[in-house]
Amino acid sequence: MHSFVRTCKKLREEGAARLFHQIASAVAHCHDNGLVLRDLKLRKFVFKNKDRSLVKLESLEDTYLLEGGDDSLSDKHGCPAYVSPEILNANGSYSGKAADVWSLGVMLYTILVGRYPFHDVEPSSLFSKIRRGQFSIPETLTPKARCLIRSILRREPAERLTSREILDHPWFSASGGLAAVASHGRGERELDQMVPEANMEEELEQFFS
Repeated sequence: MHSFVRTCKKLREEGAARLFHQIASAVAHCHDNGLVLRDLKLRKFVFKNKDRSLVKLESLEDTYLLEGGDDSLSDKHGCPAYVSPEILNANGSYSGKAADVWSLGVMLYTILVGRYPFHDVEPSSLFSKIRRGQFSIPETLTPKARCLIRSILRREPAERLTSREILDHPWFSASGGLAAVASHGRGERELDQMVPEANMEEELEQFFS
């Protein structure tokens, strides 16, 4: 996905909605099953067909398996461009799922605009911009697209949409992206295949051993 977006510069909203809905669905599926992805970025997703209309999560590397319903994490983990403000600021714990959602927002912005919402050659300046949570959205995007981006890239984790709530945003239906996904006959079994077919316990045991 990263190379594709870099080549295309940015995607039209219908195509972006089709792909991003699949990405968000994969993340929501992981969250529903107690998995926090942590190092979430475009490079983690690959195309699964030749016409580049279907995507899947390539691996579960860096994933953290939660114990119970508490998604609090304390490690500072992630790609600089995608890292959330609370990870940079946290002296204690932060919500792993909310940090994943922030990364989804960075991905959506990048797909639609063709650049990261926060960028700077100097890491300290980049992190300062992320901590402030201030970014601009081109007026060329539709109001619903701008609304979804702002609803995800909230500085306060508790104010962000959840991964499941993202899927219900009206931007998807307004852009025609959901109809395009449905035309490929995506059912529950295909949704499951958006995450790697692997033994999660075995993979996670390797990553954290």
